[in-house]
Amino acid sequence: MTTPEPQTKTPGLSTGVLVAIVITVLAWASAFIVIRGTGPYFSGGALALGRLLVGTVVLGVVVLVGRRWVWPTRREWVYIAVFGVAWFGGYNVALNIAEHTLDAGTTAMLVNIGPILIALGAGIFLREGIQKWVAIGAGIAFVGAVLIGVATGASLGLSVGVLWCLLAAVTYATGVLFQKPTLRRLPAAQVTWMGCVIGAIACLPFSGDLIAGLRVAPVNGWLGILYLGAIPTSVAFSTWAYALARMPAGQLGVSTYVVPPLAIVLGLIVFGEVPPALAIVGGAICLVGVAVSRRKSRRVATPVPKRQESLAE
Repeated sequence: MTTPEPQTKTPGLSTGVLVAIVITVLAWASAFIVIRGTGPYFSGGALALGRLLVGTVVLGVVVLVGRRWVWPTRREWVYIAVFGVAWFGGYNVALNIAEHTLDAGTTAMLVNIGPILIALGAGIFLREGIQKWVAIGAGIAFVGAVLIGVATGASLGLSVGVLWCLLAAVTYATGVLFQKPTLRRLPAAQVTWMGCVIGAIACLPFSGDLIAGLRVAPVNGWLGILYLGAIPTSVAFSTWAYALARMPAGQLGVSTYVVPPLAIVLGLIVFGEVPPALAIVGGAICLVGVAVSRRKSRRVATPVPKRQESLAE
């Protein structure tokens, strides 16, 4: 008689997590387009504040009606405060200002330095380890993002817009790394809402700019703020938190490399911009990089010694 060797099977992502990732990247890609269309009516800080106020209301209804509240520990409060100020506050302000001088595709490409920072930070600070396929996939996807930026006329010099994009990438990565530990115990929706509230408070100094902008902005400007607060903020940050609570931060971060090619496609649909051939190639490379990052290193099962058969068997 022999004992069969065990087979090692690596579990994949659940359908719920995959759906959450798809919703997140679609909503965030659309945000680059809406920000560019709404930005002329508001300063970067005013647009961030308006977006976060809408998000606070929408998420507040979801969290506070019929849901159990879990009180954060002192350490969790610190993590949520950093997450809210860095990602909801700093990231949104920097992103909005960047799109005053850069197009949506270029901005998306530069901000997507963030996933590399997330993968490295998660490996070091969250002790996730830097997985081989995640690192390879991130590198491939970043090359694709660079091609998209070059094809859409990106200037890789240290212009003001580029510096704001780099700041957005750093605050984005910082927010994710501080958000991840809070999701081990606290509900994802609660963490997202608290971060949004803290980000809105941090942006309150821009209240005067927001009021002035709302007075002169057309209906499209108002609708842009409502959309940014309801979809890319309330919905997408919630689906992101849902996925982040169920998979490594570095691996999830690489998935956002789908955003730049989607931003190019949406730009074609909304503004009639025809992407150059190089941008299409870059988008394909981004998708390949994301697919590569999903691979798992093969684990070799330890063989079980065969049991010798006796004459009595």
